[in-house]
This record gives sequence, C-alpha cells and structure tokens, in this order.
Amino acid sequence: MLAVIESGAGARRARVVLAAVTAAVAVGAFALVGAAPAGAKTVWLCFPGHNPDPCTPGLSTTNYSPNVKKILGVTHPKQVKNPKFDCFYVYPTVSDQQTAVANLHIDPVERSIALYQTARYSQYCRVFAPMYRQETLAGIGTTSTTVKPTPAQAAEGPADVTAALKTYLKKYNHGRGFVLIGHSQGSFVLRQVIAKQVDAKPAVRKLLISAILLGGNVLVKNGSDVGGDFKHIPACHTATQTGCVIAFSTFDQTPPALSLFGRPPANAKNVHVLCTNPAALGGGSGKLDPIFPSKPFAPGTIATGNSLLNITQPMPNTTWASIPNSYSAHCISGPADVLEISALDGAQVPTPAPDATWGLHLLDGNIATGNLLADIKSQAAAFAK
Repeated sequence: MLAVIESGAGARRARVVLAAVTAAVAVGAFALVGAAPAGAKTVWLCFPGHNPDPCTPGLSTTNYSPNVKKILGVTHPKQVKNPKFDCFYVYPTVSDQQTAVANLHIDPVERSIALYQTARYSQYCRVFAPMYRQETLAGIGTTSTTVKPTPAQAAEGPADVTAALKTYLKKYNHGRGFVLIGHSQGSFVLRQVIAKQVDAKPAVRKLLISAILLGGNVLVKNGSDVGGDFKHIPACHTATQTGCVIAFSTFDQTPPALSLFGRPPANAKNVHVLCTNPAALGGGSGKLDPIFPSKPFAPGTIATGNSLLNITQPMPNTTWASIPNSYSAHCISGPADVLEISALDGAQVPTPAPDATWGLHLLDGNIATGNLLADIKSQAAAFAK
C-alpha cells in the first residue's frame, strides 16, 4: 500500500512520485540483500500466542449487498483449531517515521495494516509477520519531506525479512506448509527473498503452499508462467495446485501508458508481469468477495490515501464487513498485465488514487480477500494430502 499527501498536484506529480516509488522500492528489494546485523533478533508484529496480536482480532462478520445498503446477515466463521499451516506476511509501505528507513518500533500504522491485510487469514493459519526496516513514505518520496536512503540503508529491510524467514523456518516451522503474503514494498522484498531462500532450496520449496504477492510486479518469461523472478515456482492455475504464485495489481480500466504497475522494467527483456485472477485461477472471469475490518485505519498518510478512493467502508459492530460478489474481475494482457474489475449490482466504483496511473493499488489487499481465503484453504488441503 502506497499513498501520497499531495494528490492535487495532478498527473505529472503522480508520475514523478510513482517513478520514485518504483525505483526506491526496487533498490530496497534487489540491492545488497544480506544478513541482519550480528546478534539481531526478529521483532514480530504478529506472532502466535502474543497478546496483543493484531492478526488475531476475531472473525465475526456482517455481510452486505454489493451496494452496501442492505445487511444480508451476520456470520461467525469458525476458527480452525490447531491450524496445520502457517502464513508469513510482509507489509507494504506504511511508516510515517521521518527518517529514510523505519526502525523496528511497532507503530499504530503497522498494527492497522496487519489487521487490514492479513488478520483474516488467521481463520485458517498461524500468522507470522516480522517488523522490518522498510523504506518509509518519506524515504520513497511520497510525502512533502523526502529523506533518500543510502544503498546500505535500502538493504536493511530485505535483510530483516530474510533473517525473519530463516528464524521462522528454523524455530517454528517444523515441516509445516506455509503461505507467503505481501503487498507493494512487501511483495518487492518477498520477490528477492523467495528467489534466494525458497525457490533455490528444494527442501524449503516443497513446504511452500503458495505465495500471494500483490501489487509487486512479479516477473515471468514471455510464453511461460515461470522464469523471470523464480526458476521453479510457477503461477497458480487451480485451487488445488501448491508451490505456486498468485499475483495481481488491480485496475478498473485499461492502465494508462505511464502506469508502472503491471509493466516490467524498461530494461527487462522477454518478460511480463504475472496476473492471476484469485476468483478464477484457471483463467477467465470471476466474482470478487472483498472483506474489510470495521475498525478505521490509524491516522496518517495511508489513511489520507485511502480517503482518495472515494468509497464508503461499512463500519458494523462485528470485526469484519464482507461484500460478496460485488465486482467481476479478469486479467487483461498487453503493455500492462493487470486484474481489471467492474462493479456489479450497484457496488461502489472506487476512484483510482492518486490518479489513473496508480489504478486501485490501495485496494489490492482487500478487494479479493474472500477469494484468497478460499484459495489457500483448498491449496492447504491439497498440500496436506
């Protein structure tokens, strides 16, 4: 999730910011990924058994009609007792700290993004989410103050995630299947970490149920669904396939020429950006099931960015609001490969934020939560067999 305060500066400003974001995140994700400092310990944002844990808020859900004007009922999904698999989550750019790179202090925005993007997965899996020294909103140039990180600073976040995944695998995995989840900067970081720590290691790769990499431009070779970022991990084509990737960036229209989401880097050859439809992994169109927490996002830049979408988020008394079958979705191919959505039955039409070049990046993490839950449930069952 990325956002800007100066949304009124127009398309030119947005293009400059988006270019800065992409370049900065790419540096942070792909340059000098090494080990964490000697003796450093992972700080866990979400960890099984911790109290408080923003990733285990409860599961009560109010279900709405697509136009969110009618309540269809309240459900209380059952939490799986003793989950058989784990979810490992790397959050997007959210830090409002005024340094180029965030420290490991858990601020309200990290708790909010964990609730928004990954807490619902706790219905089926144990959720692990490490803090990492991510490039801040100031560091990637999306606020009025820019503090550019050095290459060494940009490498700290990926090093933290690498160390956290190694710690998880060594101390807590015990041969369990796991799902990797990321969005935006989190996905850019995970692309590098997966390539080195999962894709290149058969013993680890066989434990991968799937990787959900949203808004992160996962690259595959033209004419293939493998190659590019990963040599052995393909795109997911069915909900019973394991060891595969689900990836997309959300737009409600054909991406404009200057959009960078869904497009490979200019210097990349014979590759394209992967799009897998979470509502129809085999291809074609499907209906999306958005799920949002009822608790408002913590105040700050990201909350400001969310308001630019111009949609009203339901705030029921339950922990969650679900709006099933409110959008249709299909992957489109061309200069940009993205998940294009259309509103159904009076569903709200979000405004691309800050403009069309960004598409619906801020909704990537929630627009298909219900579908992704169904996907990993099926994949985990197949893995268990």
